[in-house]
Amino acid sequence: MKKVIAGSRASRLAVIQTELVTGYIGEHFPDFQAEILTMTTTGDRILNRTLDQVGGKGLFVKELDQALRDGRTDFSVHSLKDMPMEIPEELPVLCYSRREDARDVLVLPRGASEPDFSKPVGCSSRRRSIQMKKLYPQAQMKSIRGNVLTRLEKLDAGEYGALILAAAGLKRLGLEDRVSRYFSPEEMIPAAGQGILCVQGRAGEDYSYLTGFDAADSRDCAAAERAFVAALDGGCSSPVAAYAVADGDVLTVRGLYFDEADGGVETGVLSGPRSRAVWLGSQLAFELRERHRGGGGCAGAGLKPGPEPRSEIAVKPGIEAELQSRSAVKAGAEPQPQTAVKQAAENAESEGQ
Repeated sequence: MKKVIAGSRASRLAVIQTELVTGYIGEHFPDFQAEILTMTTTGDRILNRTLDQVGGKGLFVKELDQALRDGRTDFSVHSLKDMPMEIPEELPVLCYSRREDARDVLVLPRGASEPDFSKPVGCSSRRRSIQMKKLYPQAQMKSIRGNVLTRLEKLDAGEYGALILAAAGLKRLGLEDRVSRYFSPEEMIPAAGQGILCVQGRAGEDYSYLTGFDAADSRDCAAAERAFVAALDGGCSSPVAAYAVADGDVLTVRGLYFDEADGGVETGVLSGPRSRAVWLGSQLAFELRERHRGGGGCAGAGLKPGPEPRSEIAVKPGIEAELQSRSAVKAGAEPQPQTAVKQAAENAESEGQ
C-alpha cells in the first residue's frame, strides 16, 4: 500500500477541506493510504493585526510550502483565495475542487433576527467592508481575525452585531443554519477563488491519483479571477474582487476595482470564450481601471490592454448588469489544454472564511 501525506492547516475547517481530497483518494485508489499532517501557520498565530500589516496571504502557506520542500508531505490543500498570486515554480497547483457556494453571507448572534448596528460588524477583508457599506451605510465595520468557530464565539458573546463570512466555510462545517442572509454576487462580489480548494504539490512527481479530482469549470474560473487580481493588484494592497461563471464554452467574469487614491469603485462584467480565461480576467481589469476617473490606480501595476478577442466580447458596466450576453457570445478557439490553463492561473485575496 502506497502512503501519501496531505499537509493542512490545523483548524477544523481546514481539516474538513483536506479530508475532501484524502477521501477522494481513498474511494478511488484503495491501494493508497492518505494521511493528514496538520500545522499552525504564521497567519494563524498572528491574530492582533490585519493581514496587510503582517505580510498578506503568504503567511497562510509558508509552513505548508516548507513541509512540501522538506518531503514531510506529498501535497497541500488550500482554500484558493488564501493562495498568493505568485506561486513557486517548484510547488505548482495540481488541481482544483468543484466550487462550493461562492457567496458571502450575513451571520447574526443566536436568537437575533436583525443586525444590531449599535455594535460593529465583524469583517476580515476590505473587499467585504467596501461592498457592505453600500448595502448598509449605517454599519460600522471592525476587523475580526481567527478561524470561523472563533469568530462565531465572539459574535455570540456580544462583541459584534453581525459577521460577514463565506458561505462555503459555513456549509463545509455544517453550520449553514447560522446564515441570516446570502449576498448575491451582484450585491457583493466574492474574493477570487472563493469556494474553490486547490491542491499544491512538487514539480516533477507523479500525481496521477489526483487527476479525477480536478474540476475544469473551477480551473477556468480560477484562471480568470486570479488574472483579474494580478492585473490590478500589481504589488499594491488595494481590495479587489472577481467572480467568474462558466456556461458551456462561455466564461463570464464580474469584477470590482477600488482606487486607493480617491476611494472610487468600479464594477463590470465581461463575457467571452472560456478558452481565453486569463485574457478575460486581465482585460476586464484594464477596462475598469481605464473607465475610472479621478485617480491613477495602483502605480507600477504595468497594466496594458490585451489583443482583440477572437469572438464577440460584451462589456457591461455596473454591478447591476445582468449576464444577458451569454447566449449571444460565440465561442472562439477550443479550450486550452489542462496544463496550459493551470500554468496561466498559477502565474496570475488572504481573508478568513
